[in-house]
Amino acid sequence: MKNLIILIPLLPFIGFLINGLGRKYLSKGLVSVIGSGTVLGSFIISLMLFLQKDYSTSPISYFDFIKVANLRIPFAFQIDQLSTLFLLIITGVGFLIHVYSTAYMHEEKEEHFGRYFSYLNLFVFSMLLLVMGANYVIMFIGWEGVGLCSYLLIGYWFKNIDYTKAAKKAFVMNRIGDLGFLLAVFWIFAKIGSVEYTTVFANVSKLTSTDIIGITLLLFVGATGKSAQIPLYTWLPDAMAGPTPVSALIHAATMVTAGIYMIARSNALYAHAELTNNIVAIIGAATALFAATIALRQNDIKKVLAYSTVSQLGYMFLALGTGSYVAAVFHVMTHAFFKALLFLGSGSVIHAMSGQQDIRFMGGLKGKLKITYITFLIGCLAIAGIPPFSGFFSKDAILLGAFEHNKALYAIGLITAALTAFYMFRLLFITFFGTFRGTEEQRHHVHESPAAMTIPLVVLAVLSIIGGFVGVPELFVHGGEKLAEYLAPVVPSAAHHVEHSTEWMLMGLTTAIVVAAILIAWVCYRTYKEEQVGAFGKVLENKWYVDEIYDAIIAKPVSAIGGVLNRFVERLGIDGIVNGVGRLVNYGGRQMRWLQSGQVGSYVLLMVISMVVFFVLQFFLKR
Repeated sequence: MKNLIILIPLLPFIGFLINGLGRKYLSKGLVSVIGSGTVLGSFIISLMLFLQKDYSTSPISYFDFIKVANLRIPFAFQIDQLSTLFLLIITGVGFLIHVYSTAYMHEEKEEHFGRYFSYLNLFVFSMLLLVMGANYVIMFIGWEGVGLCSYLLIGYWFKNIDYTKAAKKAFVMNRIGDLGFLLAVFWIFAKIGSVEYTTVFANVSKLTSTDIIGITLLLFVGATGKSAQIPLYTWLPDAMAGPTPVSALIHAATMVTAGIYMIARSNALYAHAELTNNIVAIIGAATALFAATIALRQNDIKKVLAYSTVSQLGYMFLALGTGSYVAAVFHVMTHAFFKALLFLGSGSVIHAMSGQQDIRFMGGLKGKLKITYITFLIGCLAIAGIPPFSGFFSKDAILLGAFEHNKALYAIGLITAALTAFYMFRLLFITFFGTFRGTEEQRHHVHESPAAMTIPLVVLAVLSIIGGFVGVPELFVHGGEKLAEYLAPVVPSAAHHVEHSTEWMLMGLTTAIVVAAILIAWVCYRTYKEEQVGAFGKVLENKWYVDEIYDAIIAKPVSAIGGVLNRFVERLGIDGIVNGVGRLVNYGGRQMRWLQSGQVGSYVLLMVISMVVFFVLQFFLKR
């Protein structure tokens, strides 16, 4: 099994090498088979691991990755319930996105087609490394790998300057978070002398409360970067510059789930850090609400989904902060199904509309894109939390945990649920209902996507419907919380102390508010008319001007300070000293060359002058 496990990350890496090096020589068909087939192979092995259910608590070590004096960090994998679940999500959803890409990216040139799939394979490899690592160093390597791949794929169409800027923005903002992660790893090693999960978690008692709070806060800083939380969330909506399947991969199966995984994996540390947990919960709730308000007034179909992802990630952090680790992981899983479905559905719409992404110029598509419409509707029902779709169970588990922990956080979660239902169905109604508002050329072009795109939609739609049944609360079925039972050896479940009557009340309240939000969206947007946007609407359209505020208080001052340093320290200071020494040597050389003019008369003159000087000196010395 040890040799089989190494194939899980190795297969996508081999796909990356073959497609990357052979991109100029391989046909699109062969690139598609290699790119998708390697991820499918990883999924099959992951499924075998899942079905085997015979996990060892000891890491699987392959070789010494770093060995210097007393420092020994092995290249080892931690295969347990938590990592196996993430393996299934990454490879399963990742495979469907690869298949979808074979049709969506088919218009690309062969060379670029191979480059795209090699990046996609590398992305999957990096994420697999992140979740399989048995220590924080291997996790960090995967962590940096997904950061690099997001940069490459967001800026895939690199000739577009705006897309390149979006890629750079994602790269820089993630580096800020990565610094926090790195400092936490150094802190752990300095105190415990190891970065292996098993050793670190077994020696938490060696850490003081200050150590634990410092380490967990720094890890959380890293998580805010990767998982797009306040204040490091603005890169994710701009990451829409990449191809739509890339957006699906980033938002559903790979990068943004890294922060959730890292904190869930480190639950033994967070269990002793009450202050950090409160901060995580507050930041999560604030991000969930803040991003949801922005999504209300976005008109780019992918931007709505992007802010929705930020908001849903906030939900997951709210769950982590309130100690509901299983609920957070549960929502990662259901979110992977319906968010991948929604992004790929938006790609199908964009494909049909010849690249149009503004929903104000769509409308009336449900009759022409029946599969896309039905599956998109299922995605909306799932993310809104309508029973019994998958999002209902995971969101309910988060809200229940928040209710027990803090009523204000619960209220924020409840309001966010209502906003989520409203903006998702606003998106659905404007896009698929009413009359067609595109051009005549688009009207003739509109058609359902090919099977390679619609089959993944159907599979994900089925998962979005049934995916929540792995976590049916005790309220409905005794012993129905199978996911909590499965994760129990690695991730503790939160003990709930509310009466069933209270649970019924909370569930009913959430459902009623969500249904009301959908009805309001139906009344407002089933027949779209151009809207007069008020002052507050403008603020939401402009995303609370956060980018402008960051630009004013961070980017421009830093740029101005950089200009001053460049002018006075770099040019006049450092350059001045270096160039001054050069000029001095140059000047000295020019003067010295007169001594070697090659003219005999000059030499005789110098000789006579020297003799006179020597004579005078000797004369005065003797005296």
